[in-house]
Amino acid sequence: MKSKILSSALAGLLMLSSCSDFLEQTNTTQANENTFYDSDEAVAAAVYPLYNYCWNNFNNKFSWAVGDGRANNITAQYSDYVKFYCNFTETSLTEGLEEAWGSLYLVVSSSNNVINAIRASSGPSENAKIQGEAEARFMRGVAYWYIGTIWGRAIIYTDTKYQQQHAICPAHRQTDVMEFAIRDLEFAAANLPAAQSQSGRVNRYSAYGLLSRIYLSMAGLTTEGEYNGSNIATDYNRGTRNPYYLDLAKKAALKCIEGPFKLMDEYEDLFELATQNNNSESVFQLQFMAGDPQGAMGFGCNNQMTAFFGWSTMVADGNWGGSTYASYDLVKTYDAKDRKRRHATICTYGESYDKLGGYTFPTDGDGVGKPKEQCNIIKHVYGTHAYNGQTYLHNSGANAYMMRLAEVYLNLAEAVMGNNSSTSDETAMTYYNAVRTRAGMETKRVITYDDIHYERRIELAMEGQYWYDLLRRSYYKRQEVLNFVNNQHRNCSYEFDETEPSQYAFKEEGKGVSTADESRFTFPFSDVDLTRNPQLGNTPVAYEFGEKEVTADQLYN
Repeated sequence: MKSKILSSALAGLLMLSSCSDFLEQTNTTQANENTFYDSDEAVAAAVYPLYNYCWNNFNNKFSWAVGDGRANNITAQYSDYVKFYCNFTETSLTEGLEEAWGSLYLVVSSSNNVINAIRASSGPSENAKIQGEAEARFMRGVAYWYIGTIWGRAIIYTDTKYQQQHAICPAHRQTDVMEFAIRDLEFAAANLPAAQSQSGRVNRYSAYGLLSRIYLSMAGLTTEGEYNGSNIATDYNRGTRNPYYLDLAKKAALKCIEGPFKLMDEYEDLFELATQNNNSESVFQLQFMAGDPQGAMGFGCNNQMTAFFGWSTMVADGNWGGSTYASYDLVKTYDAKDRKRRHATICTYGESYDKLGGYTFPTDGDGVGKPKEQCNIIKHVYGTHAYNGQTYLHNSGANAYMMRLAEVYLNLAEAVMGNNSSTSDETAMTYYNAVRTRAGMETKRVITYDDIHYERRIELAMEGQYWYDLLRRSYYKRQEVLNFVNNQHRNCSYEFDETEPSQYAFKEEGKGVSTADESRFTFPFSDVDLTRNPQLGNTPVAYEFGEKEVTADQLYN
């Protein structure tokens, strides 16, 4: 109980950002942060709001609007918070940009305050202080990876109060942002425990898992060797990546695999209420709370995604997702044998869904306007409160995946293949095939990039990751990615057709889609944020790093 009370009180201290300004600080409690960090338990409680409140405005819409909408896994032409990202038509006025920037910087600013307060405290043990800092730096590192990847630059700072007084400043270079994120995650890998006493909290193997992702990004952004500020890649069509970071991605993935995580036996169980939260495959989840957000729980620690995907009051208490459904490009990509993953991700005509109480898509009277012309998204839909006793309007009570072990397996395969056109490496094949076997697919003896691309897209569909996979490729094969996204069927219509391998046939080309160019690999800053800090649009500057606290040799050798 004490932990919950401390966590709630510290939530007020951590809310240093409002929707209007990510640097605005508002203390809504008389509590003094120096007195809160008086014990090991207080340190652990202080970090916990970084698992939910801070991420809320990023998670509820923007994460999948970009991660899946931009990458054309989703069609949503009547939704202002998705369609512009899908169509390459977003501007500085597009909904979601300001909210996402503010949410990710809320993670940064709150993490900074926790880190600095822990360092200044004298009550907790040294071990608790180090672990608390490592946990907060894990969160900060992940947030900076998102900021640097989405906007191609970020303002790096470690003192929120100082930054508040110097808010008009240029952003830092993308490679510096990645290096900063790597240093945070490396510190976390070196200092987090192998296991946490509280379920759902990240451990050292979680940090290694995230490093495997970020190293792959850095491999495309640099030329050769460890980053030194000058080995920044400028030829985005050179066709190869930095072997140094490919090797680190392999080592980090293997370290993560050594940990306690393991694949769930059944893919569908990953998205069932009874088995989703903090299961064996979860490397990192946002820890949302079950309950009614309109009651005592309040908004901010609730997972709202179910309302944005639910298409009917028969399947969800909130149902804004009637016109947010799987794109034809995704539907036709599924291998005809890949039925398990398709069934757990999207609804197809005439199929029954146990997680919705045996509901058959579509059921008469459920409000689906054109039942044979869309495949709604089921991965974040769990049924109504009357059926499962847990979901509410605006809250599924489910945690949100930020990384699963299956991604780490595929990161490993990609890193091992490296700059080769294919691989039959035994280690790579073992983990690549483990993902396919779980899905009921046949194993392979040799894989190419196209094989990894397919697995990543299908395995992680609707989990907000696919756009970042394409971005990572664009760092060294940009024209290939431009050709790919400009030849996808975007915003097009389709219809049920049993004669097709995918059971759906193309109907009509979409309207309102712009041709993507290089500028679309990063997003604009919102008008609001540019007004607050006009220097955001200036040429990014170098960040001045000190000596590394943790070296790769210490982590991997």
